[in-house]
Amino acid sequence: QVPLMESGGGLVQPGESLRLSCAASGFTLDNHAIGWFRQAPGKQREGVSCFSSRDGSTYYADSVKGRFTISRDNAKNTVYLQMNSLKPEDTAEYYCARGGPYCPEFGLPTAWADYWGQGTQVTVSS
Repeated sequence: QVPLMESGGGLVQPGESLRLSCAASGFTLDNHAIGWFRQAPGKQREGVSCFSSRDGSTYYADSVKGRFTISRDNAKNTVYLQMNSLKPEDTAEYYCARGGPYCPEFGLPTAWADYWGQGTQVTVSS
């Protein structure tokens, strides 16, 4: 059983929107924060956003602030990443990952996560 499963990626034009989903299984989001990361070809994986159910805190990388919104559906044990005003530089493979109960204090390093989803591709191109 895969603990995390992403969906919702696709090909969109600049300025359009996508909503990514991260469905968790085998554990409750009450005990684990969920982070979204992305990796573009030739670049390192970077933390994009994080949500902690324990204290309701969120984190956004500067590059996505004001455009991306992270949220949770308790009934579905799913975390969403709503991505608006997409830019070509948002093109990447997007991964959700599980960490401890809280988002990291500073940034969102990949070392924080202990389980990773398989990823979903987001391509922004005209």
